[in-house]
Amino acid sequence: MNRPSPRFVAESSPPGPGLPVRAGVGFKAVHFDALQADPAPPGFIEVHAENYMGAGGAPHARLAALRERLPVSLHGVGLSIGGEEPPDPAHLDRLVALIARHRPAAFSEHLAWSTHHGRFFNDLLPLRYDSRSLARVCAHIDRVQERLGLRMLLENPATYLEFEGSTYGEADFLAEIVRRTGCGLLLDVNNVHVSCHNNGHDPQAYLAALPLGAVGEIHLAGHAEERDADGGVLLIDDHGAPVADAVWALYARALAMTGPVATLIEWDNHVPGYAALREQARLAEAILEQAAAQAGEMAA
Repeated sequence: MNRPSPRFVAESSPPGPGLPVRAGVGFKAVHFDALQADPAPPGFIEVHAENYMGAGGAPHARLAALRERLPVSLHGVGLSIGGEEPPDPAHLDRLVALIARHRPAAFSEHLAWSTHHGRFFNDLLPLRYDSRSLARVCAHIDRVQERLGLRMLLENPATYLEFEGSTYGEADFLAEIVRRTGCGLLLDVNNVHVSCHNNGHDPQAYLAALPLGAVGEIHLAGHAEERDADGGVLLIDDHGAPVADAVWALYARALAMTGPVATLIEWDNHVPGYAALREQARLAEAILEQAAAQAGEMAA
């Protein structure tokens, strides 16, 4: 099925100003005071939408205060875009209210599923990449974009296995979603590294297969190593450590292909002090600046 992208989606964007082409950090409440006191704060912050779906209280007060200083990227973890059932209308209503309240500069979700027959699983689960899944995911993204009235970004997942029944590679699957729905991409470089290592693929070939012009945000994070039953190294996307050297190198290569893109440091487990998180953002910003300089030299 070859559907043209909804015209309003291609022309619409989140209600706030766009993300600056700088490095941002995932916001944690423990960092609120330090972030507010930082005379040279990161370029933006990102928060998980589902943590702000209550009617009020301290979370909204903190986010509103930060929103006065910094653009906000809103990152969803509960829409279950890859699930069998359409996104929950009540969840979409809460997202609409949250977007109207805090006017984020971007909204993103995951190519994964987490609900089935009314049950919610506290994980982002993989799906088979075939024509049936493709049609279902595209229909769900159409519904989300139409309900929210904006172009969403879809994040590539971290995976630990591949389904024998898949008829698309993941990058080709994402490319076809973008073509059919007009959505953008959130390129998680750590997830590319983790998935390609675990499944035996070339990360640079993966990047080359993506529609990189659709990338609206990049994620960087740390990962852990475990040994599988055969003694091989399995990488786990745990967001619990500094960005690995291999991921920094892949990030620089990705920017050479995309040009500079707003970049987020994710650190959700074993959360460090604000200074350590801010330093990771400074490292990302230095690579961004180098990519911008190289792009300028090529254009001259």
